[in-house]
Amino acid sequence: MTNFGASILINNNIFIPLAMKQFMDENFLLSTETAQHLYHNHAKKMPIIDYHCHLVPQMVAEDHKFRSITELWLGGDHYKWRAMRTNGVPERFCTGNDTTDWEKFEKWAETVPYTFRNPLYHWTHLELRTAFGIDKILKPETAREIYDECNEKLQQPGYTARGFMRRYNVETVCTTDDPADDLRWHKQIAEHPFETKVIPAWRPDKAMAIENPKVYKEYLKKLGEAADKQIDSYADLIEALRKRHDFFASMGCKLSDHGIESFYASDYKEVEIEIIFKKVLLGKAPNASELAKFRSAFLFDMAVMDAESGWTQQFHYGAIRDNNSKMFRQLGPDTGFDSIGEFSTAKEMSKFFNRLNDCDRLTKTIIYTLNPCANEVVATMLGNFQDGTVPGKIQFGSGWWFNDQKDGMERQMNALSVLGLLSRFVGMLTDSRSFLSYPRHEYFRRTLCNLLGKDVENGELPASEMPRLEQMVEDICYNNAKNYFNF
Repeated sequence: MTNFGASILINNNIFIPLAMKQFMDENFLLSTETAQHLYHNHAKKMPIIDYHCHLVPQMVAEDHKFRSITELWLGGDHYKWRAMRTNGVPERFCTGNDTTDWEKFEKWAETVPYTFRNPLYHWTHLELRTAFGIDKILKPETAREIYDECNEKLQQPGYTARGFMRRYNVETVCTTDDPADDLRWHKQIAEHPFETKVIPAWRPDKAMAIENPKVYKEYLKKLGEAADKQIDSYADLIEALRKRHDFFASMGCKLSDHGIESFYASDYKEVEIEIIFKKVLLGKAPNASELAKFRSAFLFDMAVMDAESGWTQQFHYGAIRDNNSKMFRQLGPDTGFDSIGEFSTAKEMSKFFNRLNDCDRLTKTIIYTLNPCANEVVATMLGNFQDGTVPGKIQFGSGWWFNDQKDGMERQMNALSVLGLLSRFVGMLTDSRSFLSYPRHEYFRRTLCNLLGKDVENGELPASEMPRLEQMVEDICYNNAKNYFNF
């Protein structure tokens, strides 16, 4: 062993700085004593409200038991699939049916060392630690023992869908559900409740997707059957959706969500929308102007429904989806071929909200942007439509998708801090299909506490106001969401 100042060289091949922090120790991401205090004594203890996710309700209802860590970890995880493809892993080891669970896991373990500085590296090891108590670094040399240990624990009580929700102290979850869904799994959950409240959330994207008339007409048939309503006009469509909206409300729904490329606020007349709708029913695709008008009318009518029901509306905008046509034909949507879009959105966003505000139909609203270049745009838009009726009525949603990582979270919170009120922020969500994604809340909470802790120790916030800062942390982590959504 040779000393080199503040470092040592072991066996002439491993260089270790003496002052180096341990990887992912208890103070991971917490660079100051104040940050550590805020996290360990305040943020850490708060329950989780996961008000937007893509969990499969059937798995919760049946308390799904996972056959392996591969099913739990890699099944449907397009984040991991993108990384594996980038690392040169053939598709059959990502989404194929001719490879075993071990073979898929092995390829993921081979990829993990190449994810340094990608949030996947942190998420992977946080999930291993918090869900399975495994502190080992995942790499080819440790893959088999980690795989076997995880699979052994998955056979034990408590390592099921509901078990993981209990483990992470999840109080409320809002799934993402189509208006035509019968919500039978939510009914089953309600009949056999457990510690976590599971609520449906309204996602009517398919009802707006008139760009493909053939697919759209098939969807209308499904929606009409669910609503017990023949849909032959746009008025019929809205009536059918209203019936389903009321049904969702009866099942405890309090939130809607829209996945849109951009905001739509074209001027239109009701007769124009009926003509466009009839054109689509005849199998004719709308042109760009017709599509914009229809989307504008549809989003407005959905927003009015939400306002009348007292729901919160969410808008996830800015994604370009299904870029790879070949892989879309092979695998379908949500398989890792989406990216950040670049749209001129501010004026249409403003016009859309102003239109609702003018007729007193602007309900509580959360705006998520996928493009971080729009952070300041969104953060300033909020203040235009706050009305003093509800603290933080118009919200800037947390770092979403590609921004769901330390830098993205910091950029979102910094923009909100400078241009709005971070104190009123409703905090984090998983936006995930995985029952192991709850450590993203921990990741967010550590990042939040680190931001505030640095400000205190830099003299930018007063240490004398520590009780207020402690309350702020607890509010952002839990209380604000609890009060905002009336859960």
